[in-house]
Amino acid sequence: MERARVERARPLARRPLVTLLTAAALAASGLTALTSAARAADADLARNGGFESALDGWTCTAGTTVTSPVHSGTTALKATPAGADNARCAQTVSVRPDSQYTLSGYVQGTYVYLGASGTGTTDVSTWAQSAPAWQQLTTTFRTGPSTTKVTIYTHGWYGTGAYHADDISLTGPGGETGQPPAAPGGLKTGSVTSSGVALSWSPVPGATGYAVYRDGTKVSTVTGTSTTVTGLTPSTAYSFQVTAVNDAGESARSATVTATTAQRPDDGGSSDLPAHALVGYLHASFANGSGYTRMADVPDSWDVIDLAFGEPTSVTSGDIRFERCPVAECPNVESDAEFKAAIKAKQAAGKKVLISIGGQNGQVQLTTTAARDKFVSSVSAIIDEYGLDGLDIDFEGHSLSLNADDTDFKNPKTPVIVNLVSAVKTLKAKYGADFVLTMAPETFFVQLGYQYYGTGKWGGQDPRAGAYLPVIHALRDDLTLLHVQDYNSGPIMGLDNQYHSMGGADFHIAMTDMLLTGFPVAGDANNVFPPLRPDQVAIGMPASTNAGNGHVSPAEVTKTLNCLTKKSDCGSYATHGTWPALRGLMTWSINWDRYSNWEFQKNFDAYFG
Repeated sequence: MERARVERARPLARRPLVTLLTAAALAASGLTALTSAARAADADLARNGGFESALDGWTCTAGTTVTSPVHSGTTALKATPAGADNARCAQTVSVRPDSQYTLSGYVQGTYVYLGASGTGTTDVSTWAQSAPAWQQLTTTFRTGPSTTKVTIYTHGWYGTGAYHADDISLTGPGGETGQPPAAPGGLKTGSVTSSGVALSWSPVPGATGYAVYRDGTKVSTVTGTSTTVTGLTPSTAYSFQVTAVNDAGESARSATVTATTAQRPDDGGSSDLPAHALVGYLHASFANGSGYTRMADVPDSWDVIDLAFGEPTSVTSGDIRFERCPVAECPNVESDAEFKAAIKAKQAAGKKVLISIGGQNGQVQLTTTAARDKFVSSVSAIIDEYGLDGLDIDFEGHSLSLNADDTDFKNPKTPVIVNLVSAVKTLKAKYGADFVLTMAPETFFVQLGYQYYGTGKWGGQDPRAGAYLPVIHALRDDLTLLHVQDYNSGPIMGLDNQYHSMGGADFHIAMTDMLLTGFPVAGDANNVFPPLRPDQVAIGMPASTNAGNGHVSPAEVTKTLNCLTKKSDCGSYATHGTWPALRGLMTWSINWDRYSNWEFQKNFDAYFG
C-alpha cells in the first residue's frame, strides 16, 4: 500500500542467455560430428514420436499436444518453459550396446533442443536458434559396450516462450523393450484430514515407480507404495487411482477409491465474517491527499477495517509503533477516546478492526530473535491499547527476501522469514481462535513465484521473488484472509503460461485462479504451492485512479467476480474451477473510495446485496 503513487521496477537478472547458448552451440557442434546412414534393418524406436497419442510414452514438465501447428499428422507437441523449468519432454528407449543411432525431429520456435543422454559414450544434442517454420534437427551417437537404454529428449530455453516439436524418431537396431508392469492392486485410503488423503497400495513386480491420479488427473509420482495427496478442499469428495511405471511404460490404472475430506479446522477467525466481505484500509496515521476519515464515519458496508499503518522504529528493531494522524495533517482527527469508542462500536456491529504493519514506508526485517520478540510485544501492546481484533501483514519493499541457499518454500531457513512466522504464531497462540490474521503481499512476492523463487538456480535473480510463499504456507491454517495487491504490478505469468497485465478483469482472474488452484514454484512440478480455500481469498484492487496503478472500472470488477464465482464473463483466461465461496474484495483504500463518492463500495454492495 502506498502513501503516494510510486511505480516500482523490479528487473530480474539471469545469467546472460547469449553466453549460455553460445556454449551450448559449441558443445553441440562438437558432439554431433558422428554421422552414418541407418541400416536397412534398423527401425524407428521412438514411441509416439508424432504425438498422435497425446503424450503417451513421454514425460513432460510443461507439455501438451495441439492440432496447430503440426509437421505431419493431426497433432504435435507444444511445451512452454517457465521459471527454472525449460519444458523438457523425454522418453527412455531400449537400445543395443555398441550400435549406431540417428536421432531426428522437426521443431518450431526459439532455442529448441533435441538430444540423447545415457548413451554410454558421448551424449549428444543439437538445437535451432530460431525456427519460425518447421526445421529438422538431426544428430547421431554410438552406444557404449554395455548400454541398453538411452533417453531422448527435447526442451526449450528459459523465458523464451513456447516451442513445438513433431515427428521425432530414433533410428537404429532395436533392443529388448520389455513390457509395462501390471496395474497396482490393493489401493486404499488411510488417514483423511481437511486438506489431505493418505493412500497405500500393493507393490507391483518390475515397477520402478508409481503415478497417482486425483479425479483423473496425474498429481504426483512416487517410488514407494504410499503417499499423501495434499492441497485438497475441506468437505469435498475425491477419487483416486494409481498406475505402475517402468522403462517400458505405464500400466493401466488401478481400481478407484474415493474419500471425502474432513470439515476444515479453526480457520483463524474467518467463520464469523460474512460469506462475502469487503475489506478496506483506513488512513489512520496520515491523510495522503485523500483527506482524513474518522472511524465513526466509515460506512457499515466495510467488514474488515485495517488501520494503516504500524511502522518500526528502525528497519531491524522489530519495535512497531502506531501513531495517530497529527492535527496538522488531519484537522478533523478525533481524539484517542473517540477513536477507541468508534472501534468498539464497529466491533459491536460485527466488524473487525486490525492493525496493519508495514506499508510502503514501513520496512520490517526481523533478522534476529530479539527483533522477533520485540515485534510480538510491541504489536501486542497496540492490539491491547485499542482493543483490536488482529493483525494485517503488509510487508513490502525489502522487508522479505530469501537467502541464496533457501530454495524450499515448505522449509524456509532465512531468518527474516522464520522469525516472522514464529512471531505470528506466538501472537495467534496468545489471542486464541478469534485472532484475525490477514496478509496483503504484492504479486511480486506471491504469483511471480510461479516463474522465479529467490535468487534462482544459477543466482542473479531478485531474492525477493516469491518470498511471501513460505510465510503464507507456514501460516495457512491460521490465515483468515489473503488479499494480494493486484495493482502497482508488472506483467505476471499465469497458469496458462501467458503474461497478464493490469487494467482489466483478466489480470484479477488469472492472479486469483493461481491462489485457488495452486502452482509449481519456479516451474518445479515436484514443488507445488497448494491452493488456498476460497473463503481465505479476497481480491485486492485500487479504489480509484488516485489510489494506485491498475484501477479497473466497476464493470471489470463485476466481470472478475462473475468469472470466479459463476464461470461467466471469463474472457480469454480459462479458470481451473469455480469458487462461489470466494470471500470478497479488498481495496486501497477506504479514504480514496470516499474521495471517489464510494464507487468501489457501492459496486460491492450491488453485487453481493
